[in-house]
Amino acid sequence: MTLLSSRTWLPVEPGLLSKALEVAGRLANDATDVITATAGRGAHPDTKESPFDWVTDTDRTLERHTRRVLTAEFPGMPVVGEEFGADTGADTAEYRWVVDPVDGTANYVAGVPWCAYSLALVDASGPVVGVVADPYRGQIYAAARGRGARANGTPVRLPGRHGTAGAIVCTELTRGGPWPGLGGFIEQAAAAHAGVRVLGSAALSVAQVALGHAAAAVLHSYHEWDVAGAVALAVEAGAVVLDRHGEGTTLPPDGLLVAAPEVAEEVLAWWLRSGGSAPAAANGSTTAPGPPPAT
Repeated sequence: MTLLSSRTWLPVEPGLLSKALEVAGRLANDATDVITATAGRGAHPDTKESPFDWVTDTDRTLERHTRRVLTAEFPGMPVVGEEFGADTGADTAEYRWVVDPVDGTANYVAGVPWCAYSLALVDASGPVVGVVADPYRGQIYAAARGRGARANGTPVRLPGRHGTAGAIVCTELTRGGPWPGLGGFIEQAAAAHAGVRVLGSAALSVAQVALGHAAAAVLHSYHEWDVAGAVALAVEAGAVVLDRHGEGTTLPPDGLLVAAPEVAEEVLAWWLRSGGSAPAAANGSTTAPGPPPAT
């Protein structure tokens, strides 16, 4: 197992870090106001490829607002978003913004209080700045490379753990339903006296690890915009981020494990023993393959 802390991070100009963090935080506050004012109240959902893969007026409005602000504040820096795709040159740019305006849209439409706004600035070595707005709990989680993670301005650092017994492990479904091996994964967690939860927001699942509420999160598949902001939080809070082979990488292309360092190897073993095969790569995609479901 190669820990992410052994990697070399690309340097970032301090002024860019500060400005990106300030602008991202402002956009997260804007999103919180919009989501809390409209959740479950005539959100006018349309579906994508599946009956529960929602897109709403709020998704589109927040992404347009985010793009407008980022274009004005960071000219020439491309944006990749869930609703409107990738700007030209996003796959080769030194920096790119990635945004999911409402992660957990099915919950949002139903009025279930579990969804998030996720925004991150990403370079070749991973997230540089990340913010996740948790509107229902009135929390803005923010992190910048080398500057730590904060929840509403209060520093966040993982507590030490002594094992998985009594712990929560988060995961999410794929668009087609349970990922291959999910049943076996749940059984292995239960045998270790840990509980698995599927709550409907990849961003918040990873954020729970950064906050110390969950011991780990396993995502069999995901889009970069779903998790980049939360991965920034997890890394800065002291979590381990691994691919399914146990190698340290912030945004692996075939699923990821985010975990407290003390339990990472154990949870990785559950994942591997459960027999879940890697999702097939999507040619030309700027996101990780094998998209998750309706969130």
